[in-house]
Amino acid sequence: MEFQEALLRYLNKPEEGKGVCGKEGRKEMGNGKQRWRVFYKSSSSSNASKRQSKEPPKEFLCPISGSLMADPVIVSSGQTFERACVQVCKALGFNPTLSEGSSPDFSTIIPNLAIQSTILSWCDKCSVDRPKPLDFDSAEKVVRTLMASQKAENKSEDSDKELIKAVAETPPVLKFAHAITDLNRRSTHFYSSSQESVTTTGSTPPLPLATRPSCYSSSSSSEIETLNPDSPEEDEGIIAKLKSPQVFEQEEALVSLRKITRTGEETRVSLCSPRLLSMLRSLIISRYSGIQVNAVAVLVNLSLEKINKVKIVRSGIVPPLIDVLKGGFPEAQDHAAGALFSLALEDANKTAIGVLGALPPLLHTLRSESERARNDSALALYHLSLVQSNRTKLVKLGAVQILMGMVNSGHLWSRALLVLCNLAACPDGRTAMLDAGAVECLVGLLRGNELESDSIRESCLAALYALSFGGSRFKGLAKEAGAMETLMRVEKIGSERAREKAKKILEIMREKTEEGLDWEALLDSGLVSRTRHWPLQDRSSVNSSEF
Repeated sequence: MEFQEALLRYLNKPEEGKGVCGKEGRKEMGNGKQRWRVFYKSSSSSNASKRQSKEPPKEFLCPISGSLMADPVIVSSGQTFERACVQVCKALGFNPTLSEGSSPDFSTIIPNLAIQSTILSWCDKCSVDRPKPLDFDSAEKVVRTLMASQKAENKSEDSDKELIKAVAETPPVLKFAHAITDLNRRSTHFYSSSQESVTTTGSTPPLPLATRPSCYSSSSSSEIETLNPDSPEEDEGIIAKLKSPQVFEQEEALVSLRKITRTGEETRVSLCSPRLLSMLRSLIISRYSGIQVNAVAVLVNLSLEKINKVKIVRSGIVPPLIDVLKGGFPEAQDHAAGALFSLALEDANKTAIGVLGALPPLLHTLRSESERARNDSALALYHLSLVQSNRTKLVKLGAVQILMGMVNSGHLWSRALLVLCNLAACPDGRTAMLDAGAVECLVGLLRGNELESDSIRESCLAALYALSFGGSRFKGLAKEAGAMETLMRVEKIGSERAREKAKKILEIMREKTEEGLDWEALLDSGLVSRTRHWPLQDRSSVNSSEF
C-alpha cells in the first residue's frame, strides 16, 4: 500500500527542471532519494539539418532541366516536368531517356497544381527565391544539350556492339581497323551553319553585272562529303530526313543538300524537283535558325542554273523567301537577298518577282548591316528595274530618294547609279530624279576626283543622258550646275565610251527648244529664272547616314 502511494506521488509530481545542452534536471523518488537526468542537444546537428532543409527534394526538380519547377505539368506516363521543357521536346520530336531508363509520354499534359503549391510553400519556408518559368529559348538549349549527350551515348553503345560483333566475326588484324574507322566517323548533326557560310574573298567588290550572289562560292571536290547525288537511294534518304518530324534529322538533310549542291551543274539540275522545292518552301520559314539558314542556302545553289530559275519561281517559293528577307535570321536574310538576285537574272521572272512584292524589302535591305545583303539587294533591284512595270513601282516606293542618298553619301554608289540609270529611262523616274537634284549631283561627281573607275564615270554619264530627255527643264538645271564645261572636259580626256556619251549630251543641250528659242540665251539674258521649276524641299531632308 505504501509503495503504491509513493508511486502515485512520483507520477503526479511535476518536473522541477529540464536540462538542455548540458544542463541537468533532478527528480525526487518516492523513497526520498534523488535521481539526476542529463539532456544533451548538439548544435552541429542543428546546423546540418538547416543546411539540408535548403536543398530541394528530388521530386521538386524537373528531370530534364534539373532545376526547380515553376510551371510543373503531369504527362501521360505519370512523370512531372517543367512545361517549357515538354513543349520543346514535342516541337523537336525528341523523347528523352530518364535516369531510371524510362521514356515519358508527352501526348497529354495536365498542370500539377499540387506540386506547384508545395514547391512555393517550401521556398517561402526555407527563404529560397521562388522559381521563374523557363522561357522557350532557354528550354531549347537545355533540351538540345540533352539530345547531344544521349545521341553520343547511343552512338557509343552502337559502336561497342558493332565492335564486339566485328571481334567475333573478323580476324584480329581487321578488328583494330574497324575501330579506327568508326571512331573517326564524322557526325553532321551538330554542324554549324556559320562554318558553311561563304564570305567574299578580298576587298574587290563583285562586278556590277555579276551573275553569282555574294553568298555563293564553289568548293573543290575534296570538300564535299562522300555522297552520291545520282543515287536514288541517297536521294530517298535525304527526302525521308526532310520529312522527319525531328528537327535534327531535317537539319542533317539540309546540310547534306547544301554541300552537294555547291558544285556541279548536273547535280543542281537533277535535284531541283517539284517535290524538293515543295519541302524547301515550308522549311525556309522555319523558326529554327539552322533549318532556315541551310534551306535558303540550298535554294541559292539550286537557282544558279538557268534551267532552274523559272521552275523555282513557279513553285511558289518567292513569297516565303520575301518573308525571310523581311524578318528572318540574319544569315538567312543574306541568302534570301542572294536568291532573289539570282532569280531576277532570268527575264521571265522579273515581272513576277516584282508583282509578288519583293521590291519593298529589297529597298529596305539596302540599309542592312550586312555588306553581302546590301550588294545582292542592289543588284537584284538593277535587274528587276529593267522592266517598265517594276520601274514605276520603285518610283512610287521612293526609290529615287533612297538611291540618291546612297550616291551623295558614297555608300554603294556604283550599284545605286546602275539602278538610277534604269529609273531615268521612264518619265516618272526622270521627273523624280530632277526633283531630287540628280543633275547637280551627277555633274558634281564628274567634276570631282571621287570616281573610282571609268565604269562609274560612264554610269554617271548614262544617267545624265537619260535625264537629258527631260526637255528644257534638264537644260536649265544642267546650265546652272555648270555641266557644259564639265562635259567638254570629259569629251577631251575621258575614255572612248565616256567621250561618246558626253558628246551626245552636249548636242542635246545646244539644241534649241521646239518653240525655236535658244535656252542658253534666255538664261544669260536673265528673262528666265535659273531656279528649278519645283523647290527641292525633299533633298535637304535626305539624311545620307540613313542609307
